[in-house]
Amino acid sequence: MELYFYNTLSKKKELFQPLDEKEVRIYSCGPTVYKDATIGNMRTNLFQDILRRVLKYNGYTLKHAMNITDVGHLVSDGDEGEDKMLKSAREEKKTPMEIAEYYTKLFFQDLKALKVETPEIVCKATDHIQEMLSYVETLIKNGYAYETSTAIYFDISKLDQYPILSNLNLEEQKAGARVEIDSEKRNPCDFALWIKAPENHLMKWDSPWGPSYPGWHIECSAMGQKYLGEQFDIHTGGIDLIPTHHENEIAQSKGNCGKVPARFWMHGEYLLINGGKMSKSLGNVYLVKDIIEKGYDPLVYRLFSFSSHYKNKLNFTWEGMDAAAKSLERLKNGYQLHLVGKDEIEDKMVNAFEEKFHQAINDDLNMPLAMSVVWEVVRHEQKSPKLAELLAKFDTVLGLNITEALEQVTEEIPAEILELVKLRKVARENKDWVKSDELRDTIQEKGYQIKDTKDGIEVKKI
Repeated sequence: MELYFYNTLSKKKELFQPLDEKEVRIYSCGPTVYKDATIGNMRTNLFQDILRRVLKYNGYTLKHAMNITDVGHLVSDGDEGEDKMLKSAREEKKTPMEIAEYYTKLFFQDLKALKVETPEIVCKATDHIQEMLSYVETLIKNGYAYETSTAIYFDISKLDQYPILSNLNLEEQKAGARVEIDSEKRNPCDFALWIKAPENHLMKWDSPWGPSYPGWHIECSAMGQKYLGEQFDIHTGGIDLIPTHHENEIAQSKGNCGKVPARFWMHGEYLLINGGKMSKSLGNVYLVKDIIEKGYDPLVYRLFSFSSHYKNKLNFTWEGMDAAAKSLERLKNGYQLHLVGKDEIEDKMVNAFEEKFHQAINDDLNMPLAMSVVWEVVRHEQKSPKLAELLAKFDTVLGLNITEALEQVTEEIPAEILELVKLRKVARENKDWVKSDELRDTIQEKGYQIKDTKDGIEVKKI
């Protein structure tokens, strides 16, 4: 089945065909590990996880690299301000290494809680200083970089086109809009590849230009090339990275080897909080641990994220989380009812459901549409193990632990009760209301409550 992704580079949806027939190579911009990752950050990771799972659903193997930025990301996301790692280390009275180790550990704990798969390659910036130095030296040799008293800058005037990913109009940009004004820079939008360190700077390395440290953008270019080659299939990240980080990655790659590093560029949209931005001043910066402390299974947030396409903004509310929690419960219960069902169902119908689901996920990861197919299967009146098996297959993409929930729920709802539930359903279909009521009373006498909802039948222990 054909697979389509929206490509930020071409501004259109394109048929995806990997450079290698069987293996897809992906680079994802990982966290700057100076503070907790928010649920907004995690939305990007969830989108990237669905991408991984959809590619594997289509039979591809993956070579996926994700960086951990533990040096070089300045406060402004440009070339001004102090390093975020150093700022956090000063505020928390720890070393930069301690800060990096602590927040890296928390980041991967959050990924595990949300059942986000870890990429095949996780690469720390500070482990790749020599690769970055070599990359910068190549840019200088190729005539794309120059030295000033403060840094090594990339010369954007040497490119045939800049920018090519964003629609930024450089003529309309004021000199200080993206970078601090530096009289030694040839062009206002030239960006730092390597920064010369002040004497008291904690994070610095020996280089041909003296003690210094890497710029933010060079990290991903050097590590992407090392692990995935000069050109790979997909580059992902949040939408905020388009006009700065990803634009400059492309510039660096063109200066280094003459190629745009990735054929497809895919970006996840922002998460809104009650219709607005997430900010400390509003007190609405939420972490995965906040979700857990409020009593939600973290996978509720995973399911909640499927309510909007990754390219559209998603509005987070606690009311929305309540609805998602109920939906997750109904989904698991629906899976269980199918698993113990005895109805024969034609393979033709099962295949039709699978094709609809496959078409949805292959249409640029259309999870809202895919979930509508999932609910069709869950609510299907014929309860069949074949449909349970199909839901389990869908769960390889959804990642909602449907099959694990089976063991927990089966202990609470014995087969005897489920058989009574099925008999009651048949009675209701035959409009035998007396029999239906008798079976309901029997179920209650045995310690279980039955409830008819628009999503199907719910059974709970009293």
